[in-house]
Amino acid sequence: MARLPGLCQTEGSREGSQMKTIKYVVLATLLAVSVSSARSANREIYPDASQAKADIAAALKTAAITHKRILLDFGGNWCPDCLVLDSYFHDPANRPILEAHFVLVHVNIGHMDANLEIARQYDVPLSRGVPALAVLSEHGKLLYSQKSGEFEAMRRMELSAVTKFLVQWEPERPCSTVMVNC
Repeated sequence: MARLPGLCQTEGSREGSQMKTIKYVVLATLLAVSVSSARSANREIYPDASQAKADIAAALKTAAITHKRILLDFGGNWCPDCLVLDSYFHDPANRPILEAHFVLVHVNIGHMDANLEIARQYDVPLSRGVPALAVLSEHGKLLYSQKSGEFEAMRRMELSAVTKFLVQWEPERPCSTVMVNC
């Protein structure tokens, strides 16, 4: 039986075709990741470093009125893990928890050369990496600060790690006669 050129593939040409397909898929994936990373890298999450003290003061006032906790997020716009953490904060799974229980303050640490005194004040060792978090009560009392760079590798962490953290640190609900589970 005669074979027409181009209509039938030999085993070797099928493997070559599969390899081309794999290369195209890998290339397309890398392109998508780079575009996504570039888009993320352009986001300005952390305001000018000079705003930190005023932002924390405003958060303290808001927290006292709303009975929410303050979540201090130390990092910088140059930090890919910081951008991932912020996207996890605002994911539909976490946004309602964050908005209901916390006042989020992004503290810009520059390139590890700004707001270092604020990090020390809240017992956050920036040398362990960023993003680094501290949780304050509605009255400004330090309840938690990262000591070991727990979120420093956000790119390799799951969304559920942030959910667990937020749920763990949300304020306790006050008992009332209406509530059964106090």
